[in-house]
Amino acid sequence: MRNVSCRCMVAIAAAGMVIIATAGEARAESRFPGCRNERVLPFKNLFSATFNDLKRLPSTGNAGILAIGGGAALFSHPADKSVTEKFSTSTGLEETLEGGAVLGGFPLQIGGAFLTYGLGRAFKNDCMAAVGGELVQAQFVAQVLTYGIKGSVRRQRPEGGGFSFPSGHTTAAFASATVLQRHFGWKVGLPAYGAATYVAAQRVQGKRHYLSDVAFGAALGVVAGRTVTMPGGHKMSLGPIPTEFGPAAGFTLLGKK
Repeated sequence: MRNVSCRCMVAIAAAGMVIIATAGEARAESRFPGCRNERVLPFKNLFSATFNDLKRLPSTGNAGILAIGGGAALFSHPADKSVTEKFSTSTGLEETLEGGAVLGGFPLQIGGAFLTYGLGRAFKNDCMAAVGGELVQAQFVAQVLTYGIKGSVRRQRPEGGGFSFPSGHTTAAFASATVLQRHFGWKVGLPAYGAATYVAAQRVQGKRHYLSDVAFGAALGVVAGRTVTMPGGHKMSLGPIPTEFGPAAGFTLLGKK
């Protein structure tokens, strides 16, 4: 029992490290200091821009973030079941974290993004409209990446059913947090990443995901948010790979075009 608790603490520490490290990779200054000279896309371009974002996704920075996320997922994998058991049997955690299921859900994330964009356009606030537009783009990119990997890996959830890896709620929450941090710095970014971590904890506590699922989901979300705010310039392939622990996602850096 003592060994299980020890493994749980080590695994949670590993997941915490990826959250801190991936957030650190996204700490570059905003492209729009003081929220000036914002680029506001027309509504119809928000959808077509997603394809361009996916083309710009490959970069050395994103590769590093995915490497951190993948390493944390592999490291925490042996303790997945024990961590889930410990979290899911805590009544106090269930009551505290129950809001994370809604907060990280796609309907709220994309709805909030479109609302921000719409209000910005309505009140001719370019800052609000640009941030809302990039939140929308980040959610689209996050969904494409998440479900592309889910469909390839098909990992069973703790409570049964498939498509556990990676956590879509966690990816969505970290994608939004990254967009906000890159626009407004850590005054907004820190609480945004805190909210994203809250979502990740709920997914484990609610037996919807394992710790390794949310660890990689956090990295994937940072990549999505980073891509729509600061495109890269290298080519990289991303896909499922077999490991001694089971299926996982891997990447290959191919170099610049």
